[in-house]
Amino acid sequence: MIDEILQDAEEHYAHAIEAFRREANKLRTGRASPTLLDSVRVDYYGTATPLNQAANVTVVDARLLQVKPWDRKMVAAIEKAIMISDLGLTPSNRGEVVLVPIPALTGERRREMVKILKSEAEKAKMSIRSGRRDAIDLLDTIENLSEDDLHRAKKDVQDGVDAAVKRVDAAAGEKEAEILKGP
Repeated sequence: MIDEILQDAEEHYAHAIEAFRREANKLRTGRASPTLLDSVRVDYYGTATPLNQAANVTVVDARLLQVKPWDRKMVAAIEKAIMISDLGLTPSNRGEVVLVPIPALTGERRREMVKILKSEAEKAKMSIRSGRRDAIDLLDTIENLSEDDLHRAKKDVQDGVDAAVKRVDAAAGEKEAEILKGP
């Protein structure tokens, strides 16, 4: 029973870290990356579809993405979807493809991105701590568990939390350096 609770807690931590990494990848660094457009949804015959399921997104160079739809009729819809997204990008329609230039980040915008990154890291840590609370609550409900075993299990939960928080901090530190460094 204790092992199952610890395993569930570890899975919760892993999901929180993965969610943080996905959110961090959405932050612009001034360098072109196909993951930058992962949050864009395009109207694909009446259905809001992720852009990467309606087109091929490739990096042309450090500051330019190319979006090539699988259906040529989708070029205008893709251009519109990128334009209205909250990414602050201005795509250009080239007939069969959409080119998305990635503007250079100013120092002020880089600091804003770091603030957003730190906020996302804190959300991940809060989720991890929530998993710890749930695991400890479950441990407290186990009957016929000695005090030593309970204490040991709670320590194992805390060790898992500490390791997960370190992984979030490490990932945040890498992304922060990438944002501040630029292309």
